[in-house]
Amino acid sequence: MDTKTTAKHGQREVRLEDNALVRGAGRFVDDARFPNQAFAVFVRSPHAHAKIAAINTDEAAKSKGVIGILTAADMQAAGVKTAGKHPPLPGRGGKDLIQPFRPVLAGDRVLYVGEAVAMVVADSVGNAQDGADKIVVEYEEQPALVDPRDAVKAGAPQLHAEAAGNIAIDWPGMVESADNERAVDEIIKSAPHVARVSVHHQRIAVMSMETRGGNARYDAKTDSYDLRVCSQSAGTVRNQTAPVLGVEPAKLRVTTEDVGGAFGMKTPTYPEYSALCVAAKKLGRPVAWMSTRSEAFQTDTPGRDAWTDTELALDDKGKFLALRMKHITGQGAYITPAGIGINTNNVARCLPGMYDIPKIDFSTRCVFTNTAPMGPYRGAGRPEANYALDRVVEEAARITGIDTAKLRKKNFIPKSAMPYKTAVTTTYDSGDFPAIYAKAMDMAEFDSFNKRKRESARSKKLRGIGISCMLEHAGALPTEGAMLAFPGGDTLIMGMNVQSTGQAHATVFGRVLADKLGIDRNHIVHKHGDSTLEIPGFASVGSRSAMAATHALLKTTDVMLAKGKKAAAALLEAAEGDIQYANGQFSVVGTDRKISLFETAAKARELVQKGQLTETLDSKEKADTPLTFPNGVHIAEVEIDPDTGKLELVRYTAVDDCGNALNPTIVEGQVHGSMAAGLGQAMTEQVVYDESGQLLTGTFMDYGAPRARHMPVDLREAILSTPATTNPLGVKGTGEAGTTAAIAAVMNAVANAIPNGAADHMQMPATPFKIWQACQKAGVSQ
Repeated sequence: MDTKTTAKHGQREVRLEDNALVRGAGRFVDDARFPNQAFAVFVRSPHAHAKIAAINTDEAAKSKGVIGILTAADMQAAGVKTAGKHPPLPGRGGKDLIQPFRPVLAGDRVLYVGEAVAMVVADSVGNAQDGADKIVVEYEEQPALVDPRDAVKAGAPQLHAEAAGNIAIDWPGMVESADNERAVDEIIKSAPHVARVSVHHQRIAVMSMETRGGNARYDAKTDSYDLRVCSQSAGTVRNQTAPVLGVEPAKLRVTTEDVGGAFGMKTPTYPEYSALCVAAKKLGRPVAWMSTRSEAFQTDTPGRDAWTDTELALDDKGKFLALRMKHITGQGAYITPAGIGINTNNVARCLPGMYDIPKIDFSTRCVFTNTAPMGPYRGAGRPEANYALDRVVEEAARITGIDTAKLRKKNFIPKSAMPYKTAVTTTYDSGDFPAIYAKAMDMAEFDSFNKRKRESARSKKLRGIGISCMLEHAGALPTEGAMLAFPGGDTLIMGMNVQSTGQAHATVFGRVLADKLGIDRNHIVHKHGDSTLEIPGFASVGSRSAMAATHALLKTTDVMLAKGKKAAAALLEAAEGDIQYANGQFSVVGTDRKISLFETAAKARELVQKGQLTETLDSKEKADTPLTFPNGVHIAEVEIDPDTGKLELVRYTAVDDCGNALNPTIVEGQVHGSMAAGLGQAMTEQVVYDESGQLLTGTFMDYGAPRARHMPVDLREAILSTPATTNPLGVKGTGEAGTTAAIAAVMNAVANAIPNGAADHMQMPATPFKIWQACQKAGVSQ
């Protein structure tokens, strides 16, 4: 066995996964086919809010190739429960989160455009679509609610009887304290300066390259299901779908292979997955479904849709005294399994950002609307918190007359204060905010900006610069697991619960394990995406995989090596205390007696079978990893044509603290991708519904997806790490840093470029028309 290690984690390595993917050899959900495969198409509501008077399926049932048609009655007969639930969450006064019943197929009413009312199964997708086109549904349209601010007004239509005022939860913050609320209120009332802003995080479509899909079959002999989906954790989807079907988790196997993008949207179960299982059982055939792009725009859980009113109190020298942030968010028609934490804990944990703010009062109301149910999207609460904070700091600079660069620097938490307990009860374990700020300012050549501004003016362009001081929390759900198994020969199976959706888990985790064991990485086989592995943990969300999964992997490796020493002691006829391990071999201290890791594993299995040893080297463990706090400073520089409103991102500087980088190339790719998402939200993207709840941005012809030309011409980036102290590798996470930071950096730059405060309160996206209007208001365009 070759035990030579070719590289170490922390160095650049080529991604193992890419060779198959770039050759078209990936295995995605639509590549999965079972024998006797059938195909489904869903009939969806064209109305945002309507009663269902009747559904006529007679003509559809006669259509060519149609095998079966399922409606709400079939779901009820199958005993299907509500289509996914969020864990309990107490709100103000201890009142729990309200979670109305969500049907797998709507029966008596529909609550958003795209809600499924029937399912047609046929021998081909085309025949299923033809059958679906022949179903006639009679609707009685009702008034719709789109804006969460309208939904809480007196007299607004009530979407769910149990949710008074359409409020799912009124959440008082991390700690409900009337004393804290009063203290913040008094500080704001008496402070020499109070900056106030109201910002809108528009609804964002996720747009994964691979749309959602699934394929289900039922085994009557075992009364069990096999469901293939594109997900961010097969185990998570299994655990959320089994209760909907009313079966034990062991009766539902969920598998996921390659995933063509996810970004949070593929975390939870969806109604379609349960419908596929019911149809497979009822019809006795496997049933597959793949979302069209239009269905994706209608039904994939979108992100954001939040309004935030923020007040920041300052003393007469510019020191921050207190922050109050009131948040209201549109949750859509129903609560999803991952939808509420985004706008409660995820926002709150990001406060106070990099700043020393003694008192904070954060609260949020999560509201039902006649729109697609909300879910996580890259950042998932972190951009919402950071954008509001960054904008109010800019406003504070304006009202006090203190230069924004100096104001920020004045209020940073110093490195010497770490670990720092925030006013919302989280504890930052590490970070050097002044240093990362200084590095970014230097790389951006901030001090010479006015010279570049004058150069742009000679070309009749406006130039602006915007700073974003970003801090987010990574980890969210602490528990994660890993598995190691020796199937024979020189092979070690590395089983993980977290699902790679482009983050190169095989590359990164395989390198960490190879380094730990001192073996060649080629001996390691990465296995994931199968709920039958029964590995504890949650999905690949919240930039948690590198920190939480490697922690579990290293713990599992330690347990495996401890078992190996016991087995090696028996095999080498030595005391267990005399056994040492290094570079793929167990040996007896002070002798030349040794045995390889793989030979030990094989012989240990034989000894267990003979009753001479109690356990093999196969191991499965879980570990709890506390939150980490990635941070960074991003600086955007823009040029604007005042006569057309055209916006160009001419320079972008990103300095990030992601803790120890396990593979710098992959870290940089994560920053680039997340940056593109943030730039899209700042400049082009917005899901638009009209007043009746009709989706107006249901195709790529209508939705402003970011393009390559929106990326910066001059991109400057660096990693300046302070290792986390809460996990073995010092990792913090970086998958959402660019999204969180880019939004505020660009919007601050636009506001800085347009004079006379004309863009200070511009809401995203900063489209050419909005920019042109602001330039008109400022008197700088023709």
